[in-house]
Amino acid sequence: MADNNLTTSDIPTIQKFVAVLWPSFLVAGVETIVFFTLFDPLYVFTEYDVTRTGAYSIGFFLFWFFAILPCVLTMYFAKPCKPCAVYKEDIKNRDQ
Repeated sequence: MADNNLTTSDIPTIQKFVAVLWPSFLVAGVETIVFFTLFDPLYVFTEYDVTRTGAYSIGFFLFWFFAILPCVLTMYFAKPCKPCAVYKEDIKNRDQ
């Protein structure tokens, strides 16, 4: 029978990286398609000497960065907390 009591420390590091990078990559791809369907990249980057391909690349990496942030926060908040009994013991030990 499989052990269902895995913690985040039991998950391999590479799996954590993939869990953050892959969904954010997919979201950035969709965001790039939608954004540059609505806005011409040469119009968005008028003040810079950037080609269309360069604008698409810059936009994709910016969207990817902004999509990584919520994924990282999700991984951070997915860490299990100490059980309440541990906190009660800490309080008891501190008061003594």
